[in-house]
Amino acid sequence: MENAIIVKDVTKIYKLYDKPIDRLKESLHPFHKEYHRKFYALNGLSFSVEKGQTVGIIGTNGSGKSTILKIITGVLSPTSGEVTVNGTVSALLELGAGFNMDYTGIENIYMNGSMMGFSRKEMDAKLQDILDFADIGDFVNQPVKTYSSGMFVRLAFALAINVDPEILIVDEALSVGDVFFQAKCYRRMEEIRKKGTTILMVTHDMGSILKYCDKVVLLNKGNFIAEGTAGHMVDLYKKILANQMESLEAELAEERKAADPAGGGSESLSGERGRGQESGSGDTARPVLMKDSLAVNPNRTEYGDGRAEIYDMGLFDGRGNLTNLLLKGERFTIREKIRFHAPIRTPIFTYTIKDKKGTELTGTNTMYEGTDIRPVQDGDEYEVSFTQKMTLQGGEYLLSMSCTGFELGEHVVYHRLYDVLSLTVISNKNTVGVYDMESEVSAEKKPPAQREEAAKAAGKTESGNTKGTS
Repeated sequence: MENAIIVKDVTKIYKLYDKPIDRLKESLHPFHKEYHRKFYALNGLSFSVEKGQTVGIIGTNGSGKSTILKIITGVLSPTSGEVTVNGTVSALLELGAGFNMDYTGIENIYMNGSMMGFSRKEMDAKLQDILDFADIGDFVNQPVKTYSSGMFVRLAFALAINVDPEILIVDEALSVGDVFFQAKCYRRMEEIRKKGTTILMVTHDMGSILKYCDKVVLLNKGNFIAEGTAGHMVDLYKKILANQMESLEAELAEERKAADPAGGGSESLSGERGRGQESGSGDTARPVLMKDSLAVNPNRTEYGDGRAEIYDMGLFDGRGNLTNLLLKGERFTIREKIRFHAPIRTPIFTYTIKDKKGTELTGTNTMYEGTDIRPVQDGDEYEVSFTQKMTLQGGEYLLSMSCTGFELGEHVVYHRLYDVLSLTVISNKNTVGVYDMESEVSAEKKPPAQREEAAKAAGKTESGNTKGTS
């Protein structure tokens, strides 16, 4: 299969200066003394994209995802290495980049079309499709500086996706606009993908990655980590988000060893180093806690009278992996470990999930669920698990938990942790609202005879209603 994009040993280095004057000092120094530090936005990155493939690039912020897209499209030049692109490219990097804010929408369409290599006649043929997709009405004849952000997004995307590119490059462009426009964009992307257009996309929406990508490239801090199927790369990405780097290195080492049994050069990654923490080897090793493998909020709010202490917590996906990322529709478990510092008659364990605005979306506790917790004594420890199905829409949420109770009719908080864990739900099908009611939909086309009968019945009803109200 012929390659549409080849990235070979690409490195991008930025010079970082502590003070603005250091840049001048460095340029004027007679012995070329360096006053800067080198920051590797990309470090020896190599991968290829076959023609007709949809390839995703994922990684945490600062991994170099947008940098490599800008190098591929020619916006940036690499410090070293080379990129080969075979085909015409339409890029959605920063939506509207390249637009002249004083030009009208129409003028920007033609200007950008000419920059892509299309003649005026060719853009005339594409114009109506672009306008229909953007659907911003008479605003196309107004300067784009007067547009709302939504109109700007619509026009930029409509232009990029309706010029029939051989290669479409998208950087987080589908995360903007209203839900209906996003749905239209995805439908259009699916259409051009089926036509054989090569698509290279960067997004934090793992649902889109799982649904559309034939291959995924995983980056971390400018370094290539791995490439492979979408599901496997998302699993590895979860480990990066959870700071499980040793586990990630061990898994990759095992994969390399399986692919090349004679290699054996990475045994230490999957051997002592990967297992030492779990086994607790060494007299000074502290117990391994679930929360050490999760993204815990360092600025959480906590309070209580101290008679109980939630000293550890975990979030497990359907396969039992500790992770802050969950798939919509899978069963997951929230686990709390509590240590008691005083006798308590009837403790209650709780959890609550809120959105980023602080709105409580769902939650439960051992009292609601009818789980009887017997009186506890000083020094007792409990582990409580809540297992349920994830029906929230794809997005980011916050998890709170507590140990409370009632004493003499008063509600007492022994220990409460607000917004202690982040929780990201990955979905490839969102519905309207906060959660999915998991509707089962059927649609059946009626035969012509039934349609005629229904029309006649409707006509009689309408005429009957008219007579009744006259």
